Amino acid sequence: MDTITIGELAHRSGVAPSALRFYEDKGLIHSTRTSGNQRRYGRAELRRVSFIRIAQQVGLSLDEIAAALASLPENRTPTKADWERLSRKWQARLEDQITLIQRLKDRLAGCIGCGCLSLKKCSLSNPGDEYAAQGPGPRFLVK
Repeated sequence: MDTITIGELAHRSGVAPSALRFYEDKGLIHSTRTSGNQRRYGRAELRRVSFIRIAQQVGLSLDEIAAALASLPENRTPTKADWERLSRKWQARLEDQITLIQRLKDRLAGCIGCGCLSLKKCSLSNPGDEYAAQGPGPRFLVK
């Protein structure tokens, strides 16, 4: 099997060696070890790392990515057909994310443009911390 070092995989993928070790610890990618205990990756791992990076860029969590990779046969990289199957599963989630991002964009543009000259009308104003009763986390721009 043709293998590459962690440095080569990092260079080719644009992912730091520390992130590659993290992915390996999480079982997302796999390596073998030399007699000197150095990591060696099959060239196919480059495709898995690319898959991970793309999935992260569209907002999928590492748990979602791990589940997707676990649905593949052991140590096999995603093929075009695999990617199409997996992406179909993510369509609704991605559509929800697009809607949320559009809402954030629209509301932020309005907020930035208002200059907060009227706190009575400001959608970010929270006098007396009244929104604390709704629970933790952001309340203004995500709903």
